[in-house]
Amino acid sequence: MTPPGRELTPPGRTETGTGSRIGTGSPTGTGAGTRLRHIAHLHLHAVPDEDQYEEVLDLLAGITPHVQAFPPDAVQLDLTSALRYFDCGPYELVQMAQLRLMGLYGIDSSAGLAGNRMLAAMAAASSAPGDTTRIPAEPAGTAAWLRPRPVTALPGIGRATAATLHTYGLHTIGQVADLPAATLQRLLGAGPARLLAERARGHDPRPVTPKAPAARMTADLVLDRDCLDPEQHHRAVLGLAEQIGRRLRTEGQVTDRLTLTVHYADRSSSTRTRGLAEATGHSPVLAATALGLLAALGLQRARVRAFALRADGLRPAEEA
Repeated sequence: MTPPGRELTPPGRTETGTGSRIGTGSPTGTGAGTRLRHIAHLHLHAVPDEDQYEEVLDLLAGITPHVQAFPPDAVQLDLTSALRYFDCGPYELVQMAQLRLMGLYGIDSSAGLAGNRMLAAMAAASSAPGDTTRIPAEPAGTAAWLRPRPVTALPGIGRATAATLHTYGLHTIGQVADLPAATLQRLLGAGPARLLAERARGHDPRPVTPKAPAARMTADLVLDRDCLDPEQHHRAVLGLAEQIGRRLRTEGQVTDRLTLTVHYADRSSSTRTRGLAEATGHSPVLAATALGLLAALGLQRARVRAFALRADGLRPAEEA
């Protein structure tokens, strides 16, 4: 069964990069027996305000709980554990995230997809708005993508370090990767040389570190096309309420307030909020409240593009 909220590939989205497959081989920087990771880096081309950025994080947490914020205009996701749930590949999940960002907030994004955080960020930096660049997981494919790039493309390479490297004819990442460790240490010192050598070989073991559990939870649905049908509106909101309920029960949490936001074809939106008589994670109560919010909006013949349902005031169920 397809999980709620899964969208189709948006028109006009393209994939760039040298790789044609994900999920085979071992990524550069992982040893034998290490699970292949799928890390995505999203660069937002419309800088949201603080509240909207929090909403973006909540939105992406609906795809994977492993979301790390890089305010004000970037975010990283570890998609590894989400692949089985959504029964699709990492590239499709990135497209889903980009579609939701555009559909709900009008935010275009560039994306990078790779086996670690550093490579994903570098891939995103090389992507045009709306595109996704994925770096091949196989070591040879990673090296082919990484080695020709200027050494300044590596994170942490400032002007002084770059000038030192250029003085000795080191202009590309591949040239640095091939340099003997002792030579690089003489140029930069032991600590910086060791870190630079690891980065030049595409190694980055850092995990995606989620923020503390949020006090709210969001479920959203971007419709395949602008919709006028009240019955479809009803089914969409009901599905979001059921999705919120499942997630709350899975995480052992309850909510005391729901907010429904409806996004229209003209990019305007309407929002209604309603408190619950008591905190709960039961889907029937959440569904009744969400449908009440929908009725209160009085959409009539509104052309709806997307819905977002947010549960606020989350706390552990045992404290309710």
